[in-house]
Amino acid sequence: MNWSCPMVQNRNEKQWQLDTRRIGDDLLELSCAGRWCLDQDLPTAVVILAEMGDNLRRLSFNTAQLSAWDTRFLAFLRALLTLCDEHGVSIDQGGLPTGVRHLLAMAAAVPEQKVARRRSGKQNLLFRVGMATIEFFRGAPEMLSFLGEITLSFGRLIRGRARFRWSDLWWEIEEVGPRALVIVSVISFLVGLILAYLGADQLRLVGAQIFIAGRTGAAFAAQLGTMQVNEEIDAFKTLGISPVDFLVLPRMLALMLMVPLLTLYAGFVGMLAGLLVSTTIFDIGMFEYYTETLRALQLKHFLVGLSKGSVYGAMVAYAGCLRGMQCGRSAESVGEAATSAVVTGILLITISASLMTIIFYRLGI
Repeated sequence: MNWSCPMVQNRNEKQWQLDTRRIGDDLLELSCAGRWCLDQDLPTAVVILAEMGDNLRRLSFNTAQLSAWDTRFLAFLRALLTLCDEHGVSIDQGGLPTGVRHLLAMAAAVPEQKVARRRSGKQNLLFRVGMATIEFFRGAPEMLSFLGEITLSFGRLIRGRARFRWSDLWWEIEEVGPRALVIVSVISFLVGLILAYLGADQLRLVGAQIFIAGRTGAAFAAQLGTMQVNEEIDAFKTLGISPVDFLVLPRMLALMLMVPLLTLYAGFVGMLAGLLVSTTIFDIGMFEYYTETLRALQLKHFLVGLSKGSVYGAMVAYAGCLRGMQCGRSAESVGEAATSAVVTGILLITISASLMTIIFYRLGI
């Protein structure tokens, strides 16, 4: 059986030709010759398979006379292989060009994009708790591995071998510091008002780290997640540049430096809110409020606030960068990474706050 197209002007060969030859009872050889390109009106795989008969069990190729091919030839073969697989026909690709075989193998190896499909059906609470527990224990080794990479990156920083741009560090400091003053001011002032109305004797330093956990952690996750989608992180690895050094380290340093300062600023704003309530509602003099505040505050309060601020800043940066580096290859994955970064950041802050509180209590601080 023969399929072919007519001669084309200014060419000395047929544009394409397809011959079939039976070998035995169940083997069919397809001989592809000429040009199999996008500008050709090629036959469809369905028509060819229909002409082959029902007793076909094996299929092979002969492309010795194939002069040129492009993605049109690959699409034809891909459709033909799919139909053969559905009909139980085994394929011998040994007669195809090496490049064609490699591209077909790559096309077959692409995993299914599961993120595009929504989960269907309702799941009970016990099932969701169980799945969350399983995911946590599955992700624990990866979290520890990422923590180890960050530790090694800090070691390279101390030795002067970390590769990142100092301009990126200053940009991150501006992003997590001055640009966070508005939200820190508003929330700290409101917290100060609440504490004063609830009858707190004195307003001590109010940590600002919780307030920026959502803002900064989600931003880090979205930034790194977008770079993951655009394969920029893969490009760093290809160039031999550590993504942890270049992307994670500046963000960690920026938050560890700026959160303690934001903590002091938040405490100052909170005390101003307490002053406002005390002088306007409870008829306490400004000088009296100032004197009692100085009497209540001690140096250890500042030191504890600064130390907790540094730890909490590291937790927020760690959570945001971890989820960003774990992001998938779709826009939906970026949103999930940002959400997960907020949840993970708050969880880590809660755990570290509990541990540090116990430690300071044991030390009598």
